[in-house]
Parts: sequence; C-alpha cells; structure tokens
Amino acid sequence: MRNDMMADDYTFSINKNMNQFELVVDEDNIAFLEFYTDGKKIFLNHTEVPVDLRGRGIAAKLVEKSLAYCRENNLIVVPACSYVAHFIDDNPQWNDVLSEGYQM
Repeated sequence: MRNDMMADDYTFSINKNMNQFELVVDEDNIAFLEFYTDGKKIFLNHTEVPVDLRGRGIAAKLVEKSLAYCRENNLIVVPACSYVAHFIDDNPQWNDVLSEGYQM
C-alpha cells in the first residue's frame, strides 16, 4: 500500500453478502459502511476505517459514494451511524435522500 494514496485511488463496491459498502485498497485494507434495508429504506449503521487509513478522508469519501448509490437507486436513508449523520449535517446537499424526520 502506498502512503500517498488518496480516496479516489480506492475501489468502491457493494458487498451484498456482508451488507456493506466498501472502499477497497487491497485485501487487507477495506473501509466499510454497514447497512441493512427494509423495503426502500436503507439504514446506514456503522462506518469503519482501518487505523492505517484514518485521517485521509476515506470515511467521508465512503459515505459520499454510498449516499450517491442510495440517491441513484431511490433509496431512503436512515442515518443510524453518527458519522453519517454528522457528514450529512455538514453536507446538506444530501438531505434529499434522508428519511422523513431525519432532516438535519
């Protein structure tokens, strides 16, 4: 793994078996955002970034790409993860994907 990698160098994917969005650096370094769905609602539960990758904007990029996926697929986001809630609060352009009652 290169130390100078930026979030755009990572591969975004959806691991449906694990119910998580992922930014994959290599097989040993995967940032993930756990979710579960209930109809058109998607509950974003927990964001995790490997210690070696922290402080590089990886969590923000992961959440942004996950929210874009939700918007593109007409999913209604319930921000059960505090990081996701704070991210949306700081980036109100994502308010349109939130479940009613979760407007930040």
